Amino acid sequence: MQNEKICVVGLGYIGLPTAALLANRGYEVHGVDVVHSTVDTINRGEIHIAEPELDTFVKSAVNSGKLKADTKPTEADVFIIAVPTPFHDGFVPNIDYVVSATKSIAPYVKEGNIVILESTSPVGTTDKVEEVLKENGVDTSKLYIAHCPERVLPGQIMRELVENDRIVGGTTPEATQKTVEFYKTFVRGEVLSTDAKTAEMAKLTENSFRDVNIAFANELSMLCDKFNIDVWELISLANRHPRVNILQPGAGVGGHCIAVDPWFIVHAGGEDAKIIRTAREVNTYKTEWVIEKIKNSALEFEKENGRTAKVACMGLAFKPNIDDLRESPALYIAKRLTDELNDVVCVEPNISIDAEFKTQGSKVLSLIDYQEAIKDADIVVFLVAHDEFKDLKVSNSLDFCGVLE
Repeated sequence: MQNEKICVVGLGYIGLPTAALLANRGYEVHGVDVVHSTVDTINRGEIHIAEPELDTFVKSAVNSGKLKADTKPTEADVFIIAVPTPFHDGFVPNIDYVVSATKSIAPYVKEGNIVILESTSPVGTTDKVEEVLKENGVDTSKLYIAHCPERVLPGQIMRELVENDRIVGGTTPEATQKTVEFYKTFVRGEVLSTDAKTAEMAKLTENSFRDVNIAFANELSMLCDKFNIDVWELISLANRHPRVNILQPGAGVGGHCIAVDPWFIVHAGGEDAKIIRTAREVNTYKTEWVIEKIKNSALEFEKENGRTAKVACMGLAFKPNIDDLRESPALYIAKRLTDELNDVVCVEPNISIDAEFKTQGSKVLSLIDYQEAIKDADIVVFLVAHDEFKDLKVSNSLDFCGVLE
């Protein structure tokens, strides 16, 4: 298989690392993205997303001639679809990007090819890929179509692409076998075989499990606030039980997986998805609860001091020590506060200080250095536990992420 050609459609947080890894393993990789600037950046051997070691992998792959990017697919032996799967208003899954990517490769797919959907998807999406290929004149009986969901952690993607176990589910047993053989050429973890629907549900289950556990911690944090109990101490004590492992609460839940994937189950499962739905609602509510706590604190400051409080929002990413803003509750909170309070400054040490973000109210949220922020702020709000914030000495803080504990 080492001499085969790979076509990766979607060069984002999963597609580009996968393409670069495969190219460095000796495959000829043709990467596809609809954004021209992304294609140009990659063809210069540069990256458009921040991820440790990715720049080295991409530069090496491009310089060797093994990785080339374009806006259109080409013929290949293995096609990997790694495009976003967001949801519409009302949390209805949107697989339009998957359908579009499938249509784009249809003219280039030939007998014996492997077609892999890596995008996290609602149950049945891999069958939809096969259906779309059929509708576009492809004889799918001569293809091997499978789902292999990504399960990597931002900040550790290049390592986890190789070391993590992978789940492969084909639309036929033969498709599963062929796809398993492909992943075994570069994955050191175990490659586990199942069918397509089970593989799809496995990824959704993994992230829903984490969402439910985070919701428990977030609900505890709100109860502890009501009872005037230190939630961080409480969790530390409870976790001394040999069979208890409560997670840490935060300002909500973000990211491209945990904040999105459970809705795929809820949408399909309806009233039978009670716990999963409730967990999503708790974690969404926690973000609104945080906003109200900050606004009330600012109001109290104004009453006591006769002037508007200057609020510093510390962290915008969806988790510590990365630049990823997808579905970030911290970014949402900062935008809401910028719209609803008079004096708000924001800090995100993993993003260029020149970056600007528009709020719903068309205000501009701009970034400042964290040392400057804590020096001038009346209320310092910790939303993300970035390393830079640890051990800061501030007396006027609201810590929603436990960074000062």
